[in-house]
Amino acid sequence: MSELGSDNFQVEPSEHPVLDTHTAVRSEESRAMALRVAEVISDTPASDTLVIDIQDLSSVADYFVICSGDNDRQVRAISRELLDRFEEAGLRPRRQEGDPSSGWMVMDYGDVIVHIFNTRQREFYRLEELWAEAPTLLAIQ
Repeated sequence: MSELGSDNFQVEPSEHPVLDTHTAVRSEESRAMALRVAEVISDTPASDTLVIDIQDLSSVADYFVICSGDNDRQVRAISRELLDRFEEAGLRPRRQEGDPSSGWMVMDYGDVIVHIFNTRQREFYRLEELWAEAPTLLAIQ
């Protein structure tokens, strides 16, 4: 006999699904963060900014923000503006990889991952094609 008094203890499935409010709130916060990243990027020389929703396709993050700079200087300016504006709000990336001279920088803000490419590297890696099933939340030319 179990501690609950019966070896046949069973939980009946609920007719009413339970909303995981923590997950729902986190998802809304992630969405707002991704849109804020795109807003900051729009104040830079970035082009072809995309926010894609990958939460149903990956456990790595909820959103990717992808943008391009025409050259290393623009990639640096985009990343610097993002770092500066978010640091003012007390937010720092968990991790940052790459360098403007490599043509690809990645900034990990938890559920939002930012990819800043130069044009050549973006065409080479084609993240949009790799994640083609992901819905586009926002596109800024």
